[in-house]
Amino acid sequence: MNAMQAGIRKTLVIAATLISIGAVTGCHKKASGIDPNALGPAPAPPPPAPTATITADPLTIDLGQSVVLNWRTQNATSATIDGIGDVTINGTQTVAPSTSTNFHLTAKGDGGTTEANVRVTVRVPVAPAPPPADNDMGSDAAFHENVQDVFFDYDSYDLRPDAVTATTRAAAYLTVHPAIKVVIGGYCDDRGSAEYNLALGENRANAARTALVNAGVQASRLRVISYGKEKQFCTEDNETCWQQNRRGQFSLDR
Repeated sequence: MNAMQAGIRKTLVIAATLISIGAVTGCHKKASGIDPNALGPAPAPPPPAPTATITADPLTIDLGQSVVLNWRTQNATSATIDGIGDVTINGTQTVAPSTSTNFHLTAKGDGGTTEANVRVTVRVPVAPAPPPADNDMGSDAAFHENVQDVFFDYDSYDLRPDAVTATTRAAAYLTVHPAIKVVIGGYCDDRGSAEYNLALGENRANAARTALVNAGVQASRLRVISYGKEKQFCTEDNETCWQQNRRGQFSLDR
């Protein structure tokens, strides 16, 4: 075999080898991805959670008035309101609560439960305190503590500042005890004639009566009598004793 034949033979061997390798390699298929259809259907997304709101118009009412509730939900299949019961998932209702009330809405759906609230304030009028009973006479001790005698200067029936204070306090007590009637006695010391002192005693009693009437006491509840110098509280012959006798005395008129 000459050199040319040997080269041709070598070339043929190499070519045959390459063809053989290509044939072997061509027998393998390229790897493919996972077929999605083989895994079954994808899971459904979770249902959305429900939402809810509730309002009241107005939020504050007087006892006996009504209020309109308005509620709205989304993704809910049922709804309830405490004190009312089952309601539509969206709606309105007129209510008239007798006391301040918290309206609690609960909405349920496939996605869970949610709540909402609204508070309605009810103004309840406060009953005024009953007036004093017409037959409330109070006690004798309370009468004498609040309705005290008034005193005058010598030969005068003008009310002094201390007497004005006393009659003002007496009028306040008599106003809240309308069943009480009062007799006002006018007294004098023993100086001067009996006739003069009877007139002076009457003037003193009338001065006290006028002060009570001006302070709001009904005149029909007040009676005046003069004792002049006939009934003395003190019999000593000095100014301290005379002052005790110059008075307008308040007594229960039974």
